[in-house]
Amino acid sequence: MLDDYLIHTASLLWFGLGWPLLRLLLFISIGLLVAGFIEALQWTKKIAIVARPLTRFGHLSSITGASFSMAFFSGVAANTMLAEGYEKGQISKKELILANLFNSLPTYFLHLPTTFFITAPLIKGAAIIYIGLTFGAAILRTLIITIISRFMLTGKGIEEAQQVKETEPTGLHTAWQRTLKRFKKRIKKIVRFTVPIYILFFFFSQVGGFDAMEGFMASHLSFLSWLSPKAMSIIALQVAAEFTAGLAAAGALLQDGSMEYREVVLALLTGNILSSPIRAARHQFPYYAGIFKPRLAMRLIFFSQSFRTGSLAIVGVIYYFVF
Repeated sequence: MLDDYLIHTASLLWFGLGWPLLRLLLFISIGLLVAGFIEALQWTKKIAIVARPLTRFGHLSSITGASFSMAFFSGVAANTMLAEGYEKGQISKKELILANLFNSLPTYFLHLPTTFFITAPLIKGAAIIYIGLTFGAAILRTLIITIISRFMLTGKGIEEAQQVKETEPTGLHTAWQRTLKRFKKRIKKIVRFTVPIYILFFFFSQVGGFDAMEGFMASHLSFLSWLSPKAMSIIALQVAAEFTAGLAAAGALLQDGSMEYREVVLALLTGNILSSPIRAARHQFPYYAGIFKPRLAMRLIFFSQSFRTGSLAIVGVIYYFVF
């Protein structure tokens, strides 16, 4: 009996804590190396070309543009670029926050294939509507941030921030040596913050902390009385369990004809909005706190989730009244 308990505990610690934490640190390390190597090779301005029309309009620096381009492939590398630029004084805290929000669209594209191949088999045609609305919300966020940036960032000093001293091209070996040197210095700080926070959140989850929070939210949905009871069940599953649980319920209700596309889409959007804050705290904060300082990480997550839920609410309201 004792041996079974020890085996179960060891298995739980490895698969629930050890392996996920190692995988998180691996992805952070890859992001650090990629971002550092690009910077060492002085490629920042080159890859920023993709976002140049938007960054010029929004008075955003080439670092923000490079981060935007990198976010299509790696969110960790994109955030690392911003953190490095902020620590070096190349971008202000104001631009750091705006740049993190500005990356909403490429971040959406990064997760789009996974989202599509999960939703399409379960809710079929409703998946196109749902993804179209969430994609519209991502575009809306990026455009709003670009406009806000134009007024908040006057452009003074942007040219100076974008200028790079004319030096001889850096060789691959030299660039890699510089990258490793900065990586060794920075990874220590990241491990110092990320590991204890991740462990704390793991044990908080094990004692039922997140389940209690999600259960509380799921049981206090009376303000959504404008939705049918069946739609409420989809939302409750999304909040109390996970997105795929809500999708499975939606798929079953669509299959037997109990609900139509419109109501399913509205339920999924509402569940997405309500479940986002806890999901962000649970999965986003540990690695954000490693890349940025914990207090700054909390601010970035707060603003990103506020804009995300706000944009989803806007497209949801438009869909509710127009379609």
